[in-house]
Amino acid sequence: MALPSHDLHLSLPPGHWQALQKHCGQTGESYSQVIRKALADYLDLEHHTLWQLSTSTAVVEGVFNGTLKVANLLEHGDFGIGTFDGLDGEGILLDGECWQARADGSLSRAPAEETVPFWIATHFQAEKQSKLPRINNLEDLGRSLDPLRPSANLFVAIKIKGCFEHIRVRSVSRVEQGANLLEAASQQSEFEHQQLNGTLVGFWSPSYASSLNIPGYHFHLLSDDRCHGGHLLDLRANELTVEIDLQSNLRLALPETKAFLEADLSGDPTEALERAETGRGAASPHT
Repeated sequence: MALPSHDLHLSLPPGHWQALQKHCGQTGESYSQVIRKALADYLDLEHHTLWQLSTSTAVVEGVFNGTLKVANLLEHGDFGIGTFDGLDGEGILLDGECWQARADGSLSRAPAEETVPFWIATHFQAEKQSKLPRINNLEDLGRSLDPLRPSANLFVAIKIKGCFEHIRVRSVSRVEQGANLLEAASQQSEFEHQQLNGTLVGFWSPSYASSLNIPGYHFHLLSDDRCHGGHLLDLRANELTVEIDLQSNLRLALPETKAFLEADLSGDPTEALERAETGRGAASPHT
């Protein structure tokens, strides 16, 4: 069971307070975000730790019931991606704020009481920053990111910012209990945007972890104007900025629901994940 969050009241010397105000004014971060990061650094908490709720195999088999409230996600990270109860849209966690991109094209802050069945999160702390060359498609993006990863055996959190000349994303509709991932993906909506400023929030996962996570690159988009989001299907862009954070620790939280306990998770989910993640067989995109 997740522990409740706690309020903290403290007094700061004038110099500290002025520096905090200046930093937040320049970065847009809240006071709480800065203080949480500072405490994490000082106490050496959860650096390079990937926290995950449920498994990719469970998602493939249709275990979509939410088991954790959005309000409790910040205990596990300020950066991440996932989905919501019944696969009701794509989830994006960026700078400690959780967003829900639904299949009708809407984007809104996820309600604190909304629940999630699958999520990947970390306390993002960039170890390396680079500029990417011209990106013409999703395959180009992968080829440009590959040299930045020092190993094929570590998880990597990846943040990519910039202006996307063209970007195609999808969101999945809420499905009834009993549907599997491929059935859910057949009901997805696709959207295309031009000259959109935004951030890609995502991870690279090793192939050996396919029964736990989605292997390879997996990104969700959040636009700067907070009007658009979704699971990345394709893109075209110039001069993107990428930050990476290596994840050497893995914490896995498994649901204790009846659906999870009784699900057959012995199969290989790789093919189903590939078909669902690439959007094969999806509807025509909207603009």
